[in-house]
Amino acid sequence: MSDYHIPVLLSECIESLNIRPDGIYIDVTFGAGGHSKAILEKLNANGHLYAFDMDDDAWDNAPDAANFTLIQSNYKFIEKFMRLYGVDQVDGILADLGISSHQIDVPERGFSFRFDAPLDMRMNQSNPLDAQVIINEYNEADLVNILSTYGEVRNAKTLARAIVESRRNRGITTTGQLNQILDQNSMGPANKYFAQVYQALRIEVNGEIAGLAQFLTDGAKLLRPGGRFVVMSYHSLEDRLVKNIFKTGNTEGELDKDDFGAIQKTFEVVTKKPIVPDFKEQKRNPRSRSAKLRVAYKI
Repeated sequence: MSDYHIPVLLSECIESLNIRPDGIYIDVTFGAGGHSKAILEKLNANGHLYAFDMDDDAWDNAPDAANFTLIQSNYKFIEKFMRLYGVDQVDGILADLGISSHQIDVPERGFSFRFDAPLDMRMNQSNPLDAQVIINEYNEADLVNILSTYGEVRNAKTLARAIVESRRNRGITTTGQLNQILDQNSMGPANKYFAQVYQALRIEVNGEIAGLAQFLTDGAKLLRPGGRFVVMSYHSLEDRLVKNIFKTGNTEGELDKDDFGAIQKTFEVVTKKPIVPDFKEQKRNPRSRSAKLRVAYKI
């Protein structure tokens, strides 16, 4: 597992789920299975864990347990698949958002600017849309929107124009070719700039924001009263949606009021401030530094 993905805030996530041994739980980001295996250790034969992961590589980590089901799908389809398995309500849902260490560290997946590799970035490798399509076929205005919205790239217009001009001469097919353009246009620390651009492309390739909003909305419906929603995010776009659903019951953050003006709450927030990794965990696993864990239970 250490070569694939180190689970972030493992004990905090498991404790926050407040696991019942005979309960039904969902881990929507299975990955290396670190969180899932810890949940299974607390379940008896009457409990069950469903897990989601659309990455083919995740199947290598699936435990052989009668009370475990791995579903190869995007977590935005959580309601559809739970209906398929005859599950109306669950006791807890865990989400460790973002990208796994495995995906970053395998060069040919194209997620990292550290390697010269094909521009890919697909979590689901059967997805027809990859980063190469975005870089070479999206118009300049769409590139600006993606870079500024998903990556908060300050000179998004300048960079988008440079990409469009560069691809006129030849197609941009590798991370190395993209990195040359970024080198010529970066603002501030290079690593941060590169990370912002790659994050923006990855989010667009995988439809992460729309998928997260759908998952949070449908996950809220699946939780039984008292059920725990445990969500770990890694950047402000994700965290904003999580805060909104916990505070207002919807991802837009719009308060629901009855005819008398009383606020209708869906969740009670457990973590008034997000839980973050301590210094030891950040040193052991530098990729945990941006993690924010938020917990709420269904009213």
